[in-house]
Amino acid sequence: MSARALSFGATAKAYERFRPGYPKELFDLVMTYAGRPVRTALEIGAGTGKATRLFADQGVTITATEPDAAMLAELNKTVPPNVTTVRAAFEDLRSGETYGLVYAAAALHWTRPEGRWSRAAALLEPEGVFASFGGQVQLADPAVAEAVRAARAPFLESDEVPSPDGTAPGEEMQWPGTELQQSPLFLDVQQAVVKRRLTMSAPDYVGYLSTVSAYLQLPPPKRQQAYNAITRVLPERVEISADIIAHLARRRSE
Repeated sequence: MSARALSFGATAKAYERFRPGYPKELFDLVMTYAGRPVRTALEIGAGTGKATRLFADQGVTITATEPDAAMLAELNKTVPPNVTTVRAAFEDLRSGETYGLVYAAAALHWTRPEGRWSRAAALLEPEGVFASFGGQVQLADPAVAEAVRAARAPFLESDEVPSPDGTAPGEEMQWPGTELQQSPLFLDVQQAVVKRRLTMSAPDYVGYLSTVSAYLQLPPPKRQQAYNAITRVLPERVEISADIIAHLARRRSE
């Protein structure tokens, strides 16, 4: 697992405070796709539990796995009784128990590609559902977005996470749907988008940036200089586009 993937623990409290949660619309999307009640789920890279709480609050019994101790500690502060937490990377999980749903929220791109789909399939019941969802949080106003890009440029060229398989942003099917379509272990691959527009204060937006891995890789002095430069060009409140792209697939029955 890369250093970038393991950089979030240092900002676990900020991650919980500033990252947007997940709406019930996303839960409904997954359940509609499943087409039957889902009673058990395994979560890959649960972080501070934003997606964990979404599914647990609807009565799903969840095993939430997370490799970072600080992130897991933050999750454990609010863990519902129907959630069991496990400190483990996806690659360390051993098949045995299977689940009706295996899902990852803004975490799958940090897993190793080798054996990713065979491991996910081994954790699913026959015809169980795999789901991955996430998406970039972007400034909705093009002028504000350009001002922030220019302010950030001396410190960081881009703050986005590139597609793991090189799929261009304009392609109809995005990663990981591209890989799921090629896997013989899954079928009925679908991509859906949950539209979201949110408004937040400038300090909260910079707080969100403090949880983005690209900034966390900067040396602390440069990181703070970047935050200061961005703060100077932000209006008092900003509108952000935070669409959730969901990919869904079904494990082939034996």
